[in-house]
Amino acid sequence: MRFCWSALLVLFLVAALPACLDAGTITLDFEGFPDGTVLTNQYPGVTFTNTTVITAGISLNEFEFPPHSGTNVVFDDGGPISIDFASPILSFSGFFTYTVPLTLAAFDAISAQVASATSIFSSNLALSGDPGSGPNEFLSVSFAGAISRVTITADLAGGSFVLDDATYTTGGSSVPEPGSFALLLLGSLVLVTLGRTKE
Repeated sequence: MRFCWSALLVLFLVAALPACLDAGTITLDFEGFPDGTVLTNQYPGVTFTNTTVITAGISLNEFEFPPHSGTNVVFDDGGPISIDFASPILSFSGFFTYTVPLTLAAFDAISAQVASATSIFSSNLALSGDPGSGPNEFLSVSFAGAISRVTITADLAGGSFVLDDATYTTGGSSVPEPGSFALLLLGSLVLVTLGRTKE
């Protein structure tokens, strides 16, 4: 009987493992930065290239490029935006308003392209975009094998789109989820218990 209670205690502890083993979702809304801030490594574990924060009513024309949330967005300052992740991620998404067709591409640790998404329209500005379009088009990429970098390309010279509410999913893809691990442990304990009762 003592063994069964010990097994149940172990099962309970495994089922209560910290949530850090699960995938987590992080959203960067770019709020809290002054207008004109050049983003580099202000967000832990994320490095931006060609990315500058602009604010509605200051540098941002919010009538054509309304933010998805808040008052800040980022734009492609001088060329395509590149975002490098210190730890691989499983997916990336964001809300884009653009003046020319836009491509979101994902790359693995050896810089091989593993996923991409392309804008539906040629331009989706709020007032003067293509007929039927609307600002803040949602685009996403994902790859179970892990993404190390994403690029966002429209006009190669930059100044052609804004991004808001960038979201990425971190993952414990190599670590079993606590629920699955608990079931595996439970099955093992049942087999051991049955083996001992037959002796």
